[in-house]
Amino acid sequence: MKGPALPRVKFPTLHEALEAAARSPLGLVFVDAAERETRVPWAQVHARARRTAAGLRRLGVKPGDRVALLLPTSPGFMDAFFGTLLAGAVPVPLYPPVRLGRLEEYHRSTARMLEMSGAALVLTDAKVRLLLGAPVAAARPRLGCHTVDEASRETGDVAYPATAQALALIQFSSGSTVDPKPVALRHDNLMAQLAALEAEIPPPEDRAPVGVSWLPLYHDMGLIGCLLSALYYPGDMVLIPPEVFLARPALWLRALSRHRGFVSPAPNFAYGLCLKRVKDAEMEGVDLSGWRHALNGAEPVSLETLRRFSERFARWGFQAGAMRPVYGLSEASLAVTFPVAGRGPHALGVDGRVLATERRAVEGSREVVSVGRPVPGFEVQVRDVLGHELPERQVGRVFARGPSIMEGYFGHPEATVRALDEAGWLDTGDLGFEADGELFLTGRAKDLVIIRGANHAPQEFEESLEGVDGLRPGCAVALGFTPEGEQDEVLLILAEHAPGASGDGLEERVREAVVEATGVRPHTVRILEPGTLPRTSSGKLRRSEALRRFLADELTAPKKVRAVGLVVEMARSALAFARAGREE
Repeated sequence: MKGPALPRVKFPTLHEALEAAARSPLGLVFVDAAERETRVPWAQVHARARRTAAGLRRLGVKPGDRVALLLPTSPGFMDAFFGTLLAGAVPVPLYPPVRLGRLEEYHRSTARMLEMSGAALVLTDAKVRLLLGAPVAAARPRLGCHTVDEASRETGDVAYPATAQALALIQFSSGSTVDPKPVALRHDNLMAQLAALEAEIPPPEDRAPVGVSWLPLYHDMGLIGCLLSALYYPGDMVLIPPEVFLARPALWLRALSRHRGFVSPAPNFAYGLCLKRVKDAEMEGVDLSGWRHALNGAEPVSLETLRRFSERFARWGFQAGAMRPVYGLSEASLAVTFPVAGRGPHALGVDGRVLATERRAVEGSREVVSVGRPVPGFEVQVRDVLGHELPERQVGRVFARGPSIMEGYFGHPEATVRALDEAGWLDTGDLGFEADGELFLTGRAKDLVIIRGANHAPQEFEESLEGVDGLRPGCAVALGFTPEGEQDEVLLILAEHAPGASGDGLEERVREAVVEATGVRPHTVRILEPGTLPRTSSGKLRRSEALRRFLADELTAPKKVRAVGLVVEMARSALAFARAGREE
């Protein structure tokens, strides 16, 4: 499958895009938990970034240095991100500590990412810095750890030039099946992706383009798909911190109405969360008719969730045709395929048994959602194990090629060779099939559950648990494992119970739901405390890590962090900073 030609790219680098946006009256709007708003025009973003760039150069940052950003959604993130670029350095957005009950795990993963990216400096804010002592002390960035305020305290003005082939960003892959890898993206990769996104999501003709996002800025959908897309149009972007959305999902819908946002993406779970948590009273006066592109990506799409969302919110103007299941990945900068705008979700009914045993899509009752055709400039192929392209409706491994495919994994040539061939084709690691010129995903190759020779995607089993009373929605994983003393792989279900729910009879209800939906009876069902299953920084469940912890008997609930415990963690962090300073 081949997408249309890529439109002419408007800017060679992010530098020129920021300069152009600064000449417009548009900008960013930050929304807090009380729905108070702070507007920062692009001109102010540009001016603050130049001042931060001068501060970074004063701290010793050199062109090409990597600067790790551990910041919440805030104007400070903009200072750090664009200031790093204008200093000639490379931003490396990482997630700040959000799961306080998993701080030891967070310290290990953050230290690993700092080391892998070769970060020379860590930029953060005063609050987050209180918990960063351990990873910073372990990774030893050359220039240490500073707050954005420290970097931009003195007056100055710097804008270091960049070329289209210069490295612009290192973003870590999600890490849902393996540890996150540092994806290296040049300016021309990002500009090609932004041009493709604008072609797929053209700005409205009757008003300035306004996007709304609660997605984290250390994730490609939030950073590239939202923030940098708004820069490229240019347009307004309304930003809600992720933790605010999770606490009050209605704020997302209210912001879309208030600002007449025409585009807003989210993973599938967000639409489900709105169904569960948004009350009718919170929707008073809301009008969602301007929301023309409700993108759904970053995790498997549930057609039932999309249908229920469209039905529930139709009374507030939401149009079912606005829903667009999409596909992409960090290694492609972001988007690989998009469905036709305005059509709404499109699914094929396939026979689940034939799909699992023969890897063919024939007519049946299991619905598989289309994620569309390649975006402009991209090609997609579905291949067999020998690398040969498969005919339509044959399941194989998905490969993609296009102008925004990564340069490679930073500092990891062996991993790059495994993912990218000499012709520029990226092995996505995803499985799927083509039908009528569109791509249908069936799962991740590394997540397959092989039962009696049949290849099952874990989603087959997980989707059957959505309506089981007592389970926490979206918090179950299906895995294959071989019990000790046996030779064949069997089905394992790990599921979290809902907060406050009784576990009585829950294991058997899980078994019955899976058998009824798939015909496969789980060998082992383990009911877990809420928050036990490991997740990526963007919230996706890490199935392989969950299996490793299950086999090692390490599946434990996160620690409950109270005020005293938080003070202790801050003291440990301060001590780590002090020790690192003395050793230097």
